Amino acid sequence: MNGFGLRFYLRCMEEKLAAFKRLLIVMDELREQCPWDRKQTNQTLRNLSIEEVYELSDALLKEDTQSIKEELGDLFLHLVFYSKIGEEKNAFNVADVLNGVCEKLIHRHPHIYGDVKADTEEDVLRNWEKLKLKEGKKSILEGVPDSMPAINKAVRLQEKTAKIGFEWETIEEVWAKVEEEQAELKEAVVDGKQDKILEEYGDLLFALVNYARYLKIDPEAAIEFTNRKFKSRFEFIEQEARAQNKDLAQMSLEDMDALWNRAKKRK
Repeated sequence: MNGFGLRFYLRCMEEKLAAFKRLLIVMDELREQCPWDRKQTNQTLRNLSIEEVYELSDALLKEDTQSIKEELGDLFLHLVFYSKIGEEKNAFNVADVLNGVCEKLIHRHPHIYGDVKADTEEDVLRNWEKLKLKEGKKSILEGVPDSMPAINKAVRLQEKTAKIGFEWETIEEVWAKVEEEQAELKEAVVDGKQDKILEEYGDLLFALVNYARYLKIDPEAAIEFTNRKFKSRFEFIEQEARAQNKDLAQMSLEDMDALWNRAKKRK
């Protein structure tokens, strides 16, 4: 980095640090002066934080840069809020939080900050999991949150076990597993035992999630794409029904299906 590049880098860093300092000051002021902010606890903020993450997720799916920026700001506020509460309890402060994650990143990247060699992404991930086990974790699956949405959790479970070689060698084997689980679900439906149907349906979904991983697609993004497509097409049916002065609830399935097919042909 030449002299000009270094000066530019340092100036940008100063701007970032000043902005973060400003957020910390605003948080302190709100916690002291605002009745609503004073009242908040870890538990009252929890669901709001989850909502903020989903709003960020929506913005990311839409690739809406302005919304991404705004939602990241909201999420930053929540992170600073939790750190402020931790400081009030004399448990930790924001510096502890940031230094903690920095130390963890340095420790888990010995190929950058040490003498370990890692030439590929797979090497990095394998080293990451080995280091976590050395840190005292009893299972490589220990870091998967229980409250994570089920499809996302299935992806993470499969990704983590794959890092140590627990996975099929070919995509054909994965699809064969999908077909096997589909056959078992059909058998359970014939038997009519609801608990077994639930179990086999879950097994099929899990196998399909694994197949998506081999296809290198995000199953959550795939089902969300279909959700949005379904919503758009059904709203078209509703609009057409209103335009024809028809009560949707009184329309036959054949009539609605005809409108559905028209919706499918739209760009």
